[in-house]
Amino acid sequence: MPKTIGNPLSFTARVLGAAGNHLAQTAQDLGGTGTAAPPQVRRITNDDLRAALAAGWDDFKACRSDVMALVLLYPIIGLVLMGMGLRMALIPLLFPLIAGFALLGPVAAVGLYEISRRREAGAEPRWTDAFGVIGQPSFGGILLLGIYLVALFLAWMLVAAEIYGLTLGPGAPASTTAFVTAALTTGAGWTMIILGCAVGGLFALAVLAVSVVSFPLLLDRPVGVPVAVATSIAVFRANPGPVLTWGAIVAGGLVLGALPMLLGLVFVLPVLGHATWHLYRRAVE
Repeated sequence: MPKTIGNPLSFTARVLGAAGNHLAQTAQDLGGTGTAAPPQVRRITNDDLRAALAAGWDDFKACRSDVMALVLLYPIIGLVLMGMGLRMALIPLLFPLIAGFALLGPVAAVGLYEISRRREAGAEPRWTDAFGVIGQPSFGGILLLGIYLVALFLAWMLVAAEIYGLTLGPGAPASTTAFVTAALTTGAGWTMIILGCAVGGLFALAVLAVSVVSFPLLLDRPVGVPVAVATSIAVFRANPGPVLTWGAIVAGGLVLGALPMLLGLVFVLPVLGHATWHLYRRAVE
């Protein structure tokens, strides 16, 4: 017997009811009104960082071709941004653009967290598992936190442009060579470099504190964004040394991966992404 929609009124009621349930779940995810017990923060050491990296490497080896294909989009987007910067005479913002792109790393690796989560649960890892994030009840919260990181990235670009304007600007440099020469051989250039690195470090610190465990936590438990962010900050406050060391490892890995035209990120990002999941499991009960 063929299936039919049935009475339009009852069909509409079912649709509205489903939509209402989805909106209620999204509101819970965003606002943190769930009934789950508050996550407990553990003390971690550099040994935990090494163990997380080792576990991340194991995950990478287990599904190497899949995750490499998955994260290939990340360096491609970076290369597109580089090309746009060169074509649009944004040479002074090229380094802030690439450096700031790392601020989006935590949200770019969400699919990798999901693969590690499923592999830890005993499932056979597949690259399509990364898209399971979309079906998670916490997807609204993940999306909101991702938008926050994008906003931080855009704010960093505005600040970087202002720093250039106050030092070597406001006019565009005559060429890439002229810009590099001015940056490395003049007092204004070194002021731009030092000030830019200091301010950029503050942005990176903010992202590290907010996202060190928040995205994996949203995937793993029915908590809202406020709880996830508060837990991430609590992990940072309880373990400042190891978390800062982790931030340095991530930054160093991204720099090394970015050197060969960003293509090294195809290898670096999966390992760091998987390792971040395992670090979360060690840092949060």
